Amino acid sequence: MTAIRLLLVDDDPLVRAGLSLMMGGARDIEIVGEAADGGEVEALVDRTRPDVVLMDIRMPSVDGLTATRRLRAREDAPQVVVLTTFHADEQVLRALRAGAAGFVLKDTPPAQIVDAVRRVAAGDPVLSPTVTRQLMAHAAGTAADDRRARARARIAVLGERESEVTVAVGRGLSNAEIAAALFMSVATVKTHVSRVLAKLDLNNRVQIALLAYDAGLLDEDRPGRDA
Repeated sequence: MTAIRLLLVDDDPLVRAGLSLMMGGARDIEIVGEAADGGEVEALVDRTRPDVVLMDIRMPSVDGLTATRRLRAREDAPQVVVLTTFHADEQVLRALRAGAAGFVLKDTPPAQIVDAVRRVAAGDPVLSPTVTRQLMAHAAGTAADDRRARARARIAVLGERESEVTVAVGRGLSNAEIAAALFMSVATVKTHVSRVLAKLDLNNRVQIALLAYDAGLLDEDRPGRDA
């Protein structure tokens, strides 16, 4: 089994030490480098070729948002998981739009952080249900009419089945769950997801979900909406 190559990025040496100790107990994860600032990340990625970057948001020189955006603009970019103390911080929302595969809170139990790295390496987004509700409520509350119009214009290029898959991804369903709900094979679901990503010029499933919320496709799912 090939180990997941992980790069740790946090300006607090104690946090990095804790994460290193935590990940060191997982046989399938190899820490290939550490950085104390977002400005160091690209050079380290070139040298170490990580599969996943665990990225702090608030750093003194180059923050995690900027570093994430720079990384995700590269070819063969590693997946990025934002590490934060904030449940629904505006910077976290912007990081997801920049291409992060999700985020975990710094007070998350160690086993769940390790699992988050594994899931992201496997191509699954990492958003806990509680944080997802808060984040999406925040996104809905700050969304302007023109953003909804732009999102709907982008989604208009999708076919009917691609739109159905987009809604299902927005609701947090796995490929297997989407296949069961829409009566198609898992392979077909994967094909539709790939087409949606390509047509909408998105990086991952998290961005599909955010666009679906922006377009109002999941209005009935939004917190506080009457049934």
